[in-house]
Amino acid sequence: MVERPFPLNAWYAVAWGHELRKGEILGRTVCDAKIALWRTSAGAAVAVEDACWHRLMPLSHGRLEGDSLVCRYHGLAFDASGRCVRMPSQEKLNPNACVRSYPIAEKHRLVWMWPGDAAAADPALVPDWHWADDPEWEGDGETLALNCDYRLVIDNLMDLTHETFVHATSIGHSAIAVTPAKTTHDERSVTVERWMADIDAPPFWRTQLGRPGNVDRWQIIRFEPPCTIVLDVGVALAGTGALQGDRSQGVNGRVLNTITPATARTCMYFWSLVRNYRLRDQTLTTQLRQANARIFEEDRAVLEVQQQAIDARPGQALRNLNIDAGSLWARRLIDGMLAREREPHQVEQS
Repeated sequence: MVERPFPLNAWYAVAWGHELRKGEILGRTVCDAKIALWRTSAGAAVAVEDACWHRLMPLSHGRLEGDSLVCRYHGLAFDASGRCVRMPSQEKLNPNACVRSYPIAEKHRLVWMWPGDAAAADPALVPDWHWADDPEWEGDGETLALNCDYRLVIDNLMDLTHETFVHATSIGHSAIAVTPAKTTHDERSVTVERWMADIDAPPFWRTQLGRPGNVDRWQIIRFEPPCTIVLDVGVALAGTGALQGDRSQGVNGRVLNTITPATARTCMYFWSLVRNYRLRDQTLTTQLRQANARIFEEDRAVLEVQQQAIDARPGQALRNLNIDAGSLWARRLIDGMLAREREPHQVEQS
């Protein structure tokens, strides 16, 4: 039996807040579980198992009546807690008629779901995406459905040397591949930091800076398990103090990323590109979102064929270089979460 590759006791993004509209039901797959999502009349987000208690009809194919989700097949109605509140064919309700409900937190423009032990679902543990709704930052994002293991996306984001080759015409630069990065870690995070001094700016950053001359460029990657990564990126005119902490002569961005496993071989990649300059400029926001979406399509082309190659060679290990230090530590933190979830079961079986 293949072990589950994703922890369950964690918050995973399941939708953008604007995707959940009153009166509509959204079906999603999270950690191998089929989920039906909707909003109550008060606007609260709800997530339940997407299978009716009666005949397992997907509830995401049903309809909403007030705050109840009604099965399309035989009309059983379920409330936000997953309890059946109406059986059209009989007056007395079966006391066991219910579907599983999942803890939900809505924060930083995203709807997050906890697929594991509901008693452990602490809203304080929702990953830090505060830039997404901070008035001092501006930006937008999208969701990318990928046919690959979610950990391959983490590998990709933790090692940005791939930009030199995969994104050569947009954000790539030869300096990324040859400049060493510093990797640090603790029990809750991994950070990879790279500074490139006095280089020519790649096309994307040259456009954002809007001024000639060489630049100092930075890439600071922070991973929070199991699957959230924030990239602190930008450029400033060379020699104006960015290396010493003064970025005032440059442009600053954050690329917010959180990857939700759907199955062992598919995932939902939520991302947002935000900036702290030219605020409330919707034209620029749209341009940057579209440009970043094109860049991530280049990643898709690599990640999905990589997954195909992995599947064609079962049991063959991935090899590591110095550039993989960040992704290795990220995977160790994920493995630690998985091990802690297995421990109670191991005790029960002994």
